[in-house]
Formats: sequence, C-alpha cells, structure tokens
Amino acid sequence: MRSGVLIWGGAIVAFGACGAANSANLNRMVEPGPAVWDWTGGYIGVHGGGGYGGTSFSDPYGPSIYGDVVSTPVFLAGGQLGYNWQRDRLVFGAELDASYAVSDGTNSCFAFSGTAVIDTCHAGPNSFFTATARVGYTFGPQGQMLAYVKAGVAWQNNRGEIANNNEFLRQDFPGFGRHTTHFDYGRFGWSLGAGVEQALSPDWSVKFEYDYMGFSGTRLTTPSTVQYPPLGFVSTSSSNLSSSYHVGKVGLNYHFGVSPRSMERNDTLLSDGATEAQPIVYTGDWSFEGGSRAWLSRGIFQWDYILAPPTLGDESIPSSRLTYRGLDGLSGEFFGRLDSPWGIFLKGNIGAGRFDKGRMNDEDSSIDKLAYSNTLHGQANGKFAYYTADAGFNFLRGSTYKLGAFVGWTYYGQKSDSIGCVQIASPFFPCQVPMQPLITGRQESDWNAPRIGLYAETMLLERWRVSADVAYLPWTDFRGRDDHLLRPRPTFYDQRGQGGGGVQVEGALSYFFNKNFGIGIGARYWAMWTKNNSSVTYNCICDDVGNIVKQPALAKYSMERWGTFIEFSYRFD
Repeated sequence: MRSGVLIWGGAIVAFGACGAANSANLNRMVEPGPAVWDWTGGYIGVHGGGGYGGTSFSDPYGPSIYGDVVSTPVFLAGGQLGYNWQRDRLVFGAELDASYAVSDGTNSCFAFSGTAVIDTCHAGPNSFFTATARVGYTFGPQGQMLAYVKAGVAWQNNRGEIANNNEFLRQDFPGFGRHTTHFDYGRFGWSLGAGVEQALSPDWSVKFEYDYMGFSGTRLTTPSTVQYPPLGFVSTSSSNLSSSYHVGKVGLNYHFGVSPRSMERNDTLLSDGATEAQPIVYTGDWSFEGGSRAWLSRGIFQWDYILAPPTLGDESIPSSRLTYRGLDGLSGEFFGRLDSPWGIFLKGNIGAGRFDKGRMNDEDSSIDKLAYSNTLHGQANGKFAYYTADAGFNFLRGSTYKLGAFVGWTYYGQKSDSIGCVQIASPFFPCQVPMQPLITGRQESDWNAPRIGLYAETMLLERWRVSADVAYLPWTDFRGRDDHLLRPRPTFYDQRGQGGGGVQVEGALSYFFNKNFGIGIGARYWAMWTKNNSSVTYNCICDDVGNIVKQPALAKYSMERWGTFIEFSYRFD
C-alpha cells in the first residue's frame, strides 16, 4: 500500500469538506435554495492517471521467508462515458470507464526454504474497465462544484509468468518438466472511489479522482523446482493470485444537452442584492508562481542480476536480486511555474534529501552453488536528488482554471551505504556481521527520462485550489554502480539500463490567504524501470598481480519513491 496515493484519496475527501465549509460561509450571504448549475445529462471524457498496484502469489509450499508480492506501478490513459440526474443539490449518476495500462514488476516468490531453489514472479496489468454508480452533492450558491463517491464492478487483464530461478535446470535434468508458467487472464473485481468535479463552462468540467480496485481468485500451476541438500525434486502445485491498485486520475468531461438553467460563473446579484464571494482569479497576462516544499517520502530500489542469457525459449531468470526497501527520507525543493499570455507555460522543480533508514535484501538462488540465500543489511548515509523541467500549452484556460499538456525531462539520483549482514534463509552460508556502522556495500543510481503529461488546476470556491500533474515516462536511461565491500578483493558492478518506462503523478490542495500567498498539502508517487535485458558488468581484481576480470551479464532495474509534502507559494501577476 502506498501512503502517497492514499493521501490523494484523503485529499479528495478534504476537498469536499472544504467545499462544505466555504458553502456554509457563502450561503450566509444568500438564501439557501436549489443550485443554479444543472448537472443533469450525459457526458463523455478522457482521463490520465497513475499509482501503485500489487499482485500477490500465495505460497503453496508453506510460510514464505521473503517475497510473494509483486509491486506493479501503473500508468493509465483512457476515457469515460456517463449520465447524471440531479435533484436539488443531490446528483446521482452511472459511469463506464476504460483504461489502457502500462505496468511492470518482478519479485521473489515461493521462498519457503533455504534449501530449495526459489521462483521469480512477474506481473503487469495492461487494461482496466469499471462500471460504477455515483452519488454526489453540489457546493456553492451556483452548485458548480460536485463532490462524489462511486462504487461498482471492475475488470482487469493481467499478464506475467512464474519462473524457476535455476536457468540451467532443464539442461542438468532433462526430464524435469516445465520451467516457466505463463499467464494472461481477465478477472472481474470491484472498485471504490471518490472525487471532486468542477464545472468550467456549461459544456466542460474537470475532475480529480481517487480509485481503489481489487481482484482475486484465479489459480495457476507453479513450476517444479529442486532442493539441495539432500538433492530432490519439489513437484508442481498451484498458487492463488490476487491484486489491488490505488490510482489517482485527472479527467476532462464534455457535457451533452446543457440545460438552459446552466450558466457560467459570474458576478451577478444572487438575492437581496448580495453577491457571491469571488474566487481568486488568474489574469490573462504574464504570471509566475514559485515556492518551496518539504517532501516526506519512502523509497525502493531493485536490481535483478541475470547470470545466464535465455535458454530453451525461457525468459532471462535472475540468479541474484538486491532489493532496497524502507528508504525513508526528507527532502526540500524549490518549484516554479511561468505562464504567458498565449497559453504557453514553463514549470519545474529541483530538490535534495537524505535518509538513514531502510534495509537491503541480497538474494542468491542456484543449484550450482546453493539453493537459496537471503542476507539482510541495514542502510545508512543515504542521499537523493531530483528535478523536473517541462514546457507546455494550456488548451483550456479561464479566470479560475488551467488545463494543459506538457513535455519535459526528469532526473532522480540516489546513493547509500549498506551496513551489517545477517543470513535469514540458508543454514549453510552464514553472514553474521553486527548491524553497526561497518559498511558492507554501496549503491549509486542515476535515472533520466523524458516526460509526457497533463496538468490541471482549478479554484474551488473562493480561496481553495486543487491541482494535479500526471506524467508518463516512455523511456528511461539508468546508470549505476554496486560495490561489494565484504569480499577479500575489490569487487564492483557497472550497471546500465535503457528502455522500460515509468509514471510520475502528484496532486495538491492549496489555500490562498490572498491573491499572492498560499499554503498547501499534497501527495506524490514516482516509479521507473528498465527493460528486462539491460546490462551489468562484474569487475573484480581477482589475482595477486592485480589483473581485472570483467564479466558481462544481463540485468533489470526499478525504483519507486512516494510520500506527502507541504508547500508554500507566492504568485506574481
């Protein structure tokens, strides 16, 4: 579960609460009554979003030492079709939603014993469909803001495989049987969500939404494996798969057959000569907004070391996997956005932070050397830095809203030291180094990627603003280095990776004390990964005369960082 995406959901609830509070303040100036804005009618729209997912593989052999849950970051793009019925301020609706998904993840599974070769599980959903009922309430004297909840059925298609980690298994044992189990299945589940939708004009509205989707029930045959010692076979069994996803979305809707009651937000008298309190507006001239944020976040970094290339038609299967988890850190950053009179904008941020918490699991699995080893290491001296830089165009804009598309670039760099060493799996390969400041390893990683995305912001009533940024990373470039410092001679790995993809999504709720100064809270989730056949070069000074041995191999790399932030901003018009 990713707290950042869940905070997005909490922020959605907060939006509604803020709307209720401001609605109460505004209605003191006017007589309460039905909303002027009418949401009744059909609509069609598009959306983009992203967030965190996970696919769980039940272990048929017994309690696992480690793993069995595959993290699957997901980017979504699609459309929705729906209809609303309004009665006074209550709005009832039904909606169909379809999304194409980009997702990828791997992890260890079926690590039930330190004497059995484990498996690698891979999962990646590629499409989602939902059919939900909605109920909402409009806020403000004109009823242009709709806060709603939704629930219904969902469907997903999930692809992946379960592969035994011994690449040489079928050559060594010709009668061994299936080495990899592939799956490509569709499954029904359920969905819950909440959101706010803001009418921009009689025809158009923008929505900010959080969705949870859950799926369970399908069963797959697991590959056979080998245990040693003593040498023996572990027969096939079956595993039950379940998955869930937390997603934040930004959507744009076009409404058909607009009611004559609908009217654009204006400054006309409402009743008894009173006027609606006016929101802080954007000018049509140059403007700049800048400020600072404090981001409290948690990170993951993983790399799979594939000693042998694919054989006998099977996928590349790792003989070693290093997973860095619980990298809790605090960073500070500066951000800014420049808007022009023509709708062109520039925006970006730059930040740096530290962490001194976390753990690293170093897993090895191969019948040639050992069945399964998993050593646990602490983390210290962690640092990370990042930036984004975007240029875009507002294809819709008004005095209280902006919706635009952008292209840009992102960078994320991280380094940390591993301390201590404790064996948690194998009874034959002890690694007992006290968890004290004895550095046993070091990891450096640098990610670069282009960004393509959507940005939306709108003023909710008079002083509250909601904004969201959703970016798809179609390609990544990764450079890293891993140092193993416990070995008797210097050993390191040069890491290179390209391709893959990623997602970056964030949302914020801000309050403006005046037209210039604001404070806000928000959530952010970033994920990047490389293609499966990236590279790594093992470098070792392996003899007494100082000769360096280099051994190339394949690898796969991935990262995630998510959390919540608080921001302070100042706007110049």
